[in-house]
Amino acid sequence: MKALDRKLFRDLWHMRGQVLAITAVIMGGIATMAMSLSTYDSLTTTRDRFYAEYRFAEVFASLKRAPEPVAERLAAIPGVEVLETRVRAGVKLEVAGFTDPITGLILSVPDVGEAQLNHVHLKRGRSVQPWSADEVVLSDTFADAHGFQPGDTLAAIINGKRKRLTVVGVAVSPEYVYQIAPGAMFPDFKRYGVLWMGRSALAAAYDMEGAFNQVSLTLARDAREQDVIDRVDAVLASYGGTGAYGRDDQFSNRFLSEELKQLRTMATVFPAIFLGVAAFLLNVVLSRLIALQRDQIAILKAFGYSYLAIGAHYVKLVLLMAVLGAAAGLALGAWFGQGLAHVYTETSFRFPYLDYQLRPGVILIALAISAFAAVSGTLLSVVRAVRLPPAEGMRPETPLAYHASVFERLGLARWLAAPSRMVLRHIGRHPMKSLLSILGIACACGLMMVGNYQKGAIDFMVDVQFRQAAREDLALTFIEPTSGRALHELAALPGVDHVEGYRDVPAILRFGQYRHRAAVFGIQPEGRLHRSLDSRLQPVAVPPGGVVLTDHLANEILNVKPGDLLTIEVLEGSRPVRQVPVLGITKQYLGVSAYMQQDSLNALMREGNTVSGAYLAVQPGTQARLYADLHERPRVLGMVANKAAVQSFYATIGEFILFYNLVATLLAGAIGFGVVYNSARISLSERGRELASLRVLGFTRGEIAYILLGDLALLSLAAIPVGFAVGVGLVGILVVAFQSELYRLPLILTPENYAMGASVIIASALLSGLLLWHRLGRLDLVAVLKTRE
Repeated sequence: MKALDRKLFRDLWHMRGQVLAITAVIMGGIATMAMSLSTYDSLTTTRDRFYAEYRFAEVFASLKRAPEPVAERLAAIPGVEVLETRVRAGVKLEVAGFTDPITGLILSVPDVGEAQLNHVHLKRGRSVQPWSADEVVLSDTFADAHGFQPGDTLAAIINGKRKRLTVVGVAVSPEYVYQIAPGAMFPDFKRYGVLWMGRSALAAAYDMEGAFNQVSLTLARDAREQDVIDRVDAVLASYGGTGAYGRDDQFSNRFLSEELKQLRTMATVFPAIFLGVAAFLLNVVLSRLIALQRDQIAILKAFGYSYLAIGAHYVKLVLLMAVLGAAAGLALGAWFGQGLAHVYTETSFRFPYLDYQLRPGVILIALAISAFAAVSGTLLSVVRAVRLPPAEGMRPETPLAYHASVFERLGLARWLAAPSRMVLRHIGRHPMKSLLSILGIACACGLMMVGNYQKGAIDFMVDVQFRQAAREDLALTFIEPTSGRALHELAALPGVDHVEGYRDVPAILRFGQYRHRAAVFGIQPEGRLHRSLDSRLQPVAVPPGGVVLTDHLANEILNVKPGDLLTIEVLEGSRPVRQVPVLGITKQYLGVSAYMQQDSLNALMREGNTVSGAYLAVQPGTQARLYADLHERPRVLGMVANKAAVQSFYATIGEFILFYNLVATLLAGAIGFGVVYNSARISLSERGRELASLRVLGFTRGEIAYILLGDLALLSLAAIPVGFAVGVGLVGILVVAFQSELYRLPLILTPENYAMGASVIIASALLSGLLLWHRLGRLDLVAVLKTRE
């Protein structure tokens, strides 16, 4: 082993405390990147494989009813490769011992053989037997939530008729990776389930013998999706078609894509913030660390080592630190990544398997970033040191002259003891070094605020969406639009305090070249239960004769502003196409919506007082009886309780974000401690001779500790408010980046965020102070004061 290499390992051992702290900084940044990118890659790979293996369709269309021969006309459309029809029915389910309302969806499967498209993956049990009358396969989320096993039974109300069904299997489907009940925004596994039943049995129960009401198809290699959709719509228009749509607009895939888009943003923005801050901190720490070895560099030059050999020696020194940090970060990131991916698959996405992978590209990026951050902080200091003549480099740096501090010039000197004046003068004596220390500690504080930010944002989003905008206790969906007189029947039910009807129609919203498939909601202009909010989160009345859009839909998707004419292509009934003015923009953090006055939407549809559902305010303690009453009403298809919606939100989006929040907080804390401890250790190394001299002059150990730790305490306290500003800026970057159709994060920082950032810095400073106090007790006065000549 070469002499320089032996020196390298001795230096690493001698600086082991600082090496561990530097490793922690690198580890935090790399672990964040590895966790985020590996989770995104794994879920994307799993989705693509699942879709391909189970032949997920590319175009879908729903309709009222069409005779089976119509399928031949659809299959003859140019560009259609494989086409399959089926029966689809919304149902109400009954589970023994569970009193909350449960809705479901039953899909037909061929009586003989397998489906050509949208295969199901059986996790346990078997498929329905040919021509069976009462056998079903359950979605795994619903089965697991209620503990169903093959052989169990449940009841379903299909087309107003109660039928006892036998569970023969539990499965997952590429079509329902993300399962959401009608009218809900997030999955609720206990209150919504998907079932598969034999075609003949479901057709008989739903009056669909020899007919179908849904079609799925795949496209030929050279087919243009929109052309096929237009031709499918033309064929199905006379059969009550509600508009064909591609895979991008398929409900489950659309939500899955939005979630993955958010994860991809998180996989780039979060690591970029963490790695950027870590690189800056590493640059500052290593440049100061190398500057402390100017005498060793001079000695090496005096012994004849070349600039290249000396530079390579120190590059290898910091590269070893970088490799240690990157290896620890990759291992920790892979562990956290597997946990995050499983949180996704357990709470939101139901895949039959998970192809977890940490791509070699991610490993190479991690090594490259950590190496670049380490070397860039080293070379400048090495170059500066090797330029000095050996005799000059081995001589201690000329001490700078002390001057009175600002506090002393203001006449406050009499209030300050000598050690306090030394602390203030030292900070003022090295303004750039002090400024960099403050900025480094501030960045660590800001990172902690970023890591802890999302919990407060989630609570705020829930409050705005479910307590200020959607204030109803229960939202009902009818099987089909019905007369507004149904609201009087609902108002007369025991336990109902107030009822508001709403009308929603599926539509395509167009403005110029922009389009978006969504529902237009007709609500009461000054509703008590379901309200629109302005940018200040104050309720606003929806004006008549036009449409009000949520901010993300208007600004980011359709690019419209108040006063523009929006084209609405309705996808039900006579399918009118109307142009309506945009009358306003409202604030909404979850989902996107278009609102009109109910009367205006009824007029647009050329219909009377028609409602699609109702919002109910319910008296406490009467829910169970009300659920039972509504369950018996055949026109009521779906029921979503506000309380259950909040629970499902926290169980899906909330659990994932809170897991990420926990990991980011731990990693930010590791970075914070690494920065503060390194600053303290380097300060001790820089001031060793000074402190030893003071001990020789009669200063006690406590007094020199006060001088050293007072410096650290003042810099840490000064860094906290700067860190607050850094944290606000970093959170602002997240808010801008996290804009999607599914949800948007608000720029909300709670007192807990600021307290967490400050407490980590203070705790790191205290722990670093304890470690330095121990080292000050072992300070070798003779060795430190020896001259270098």
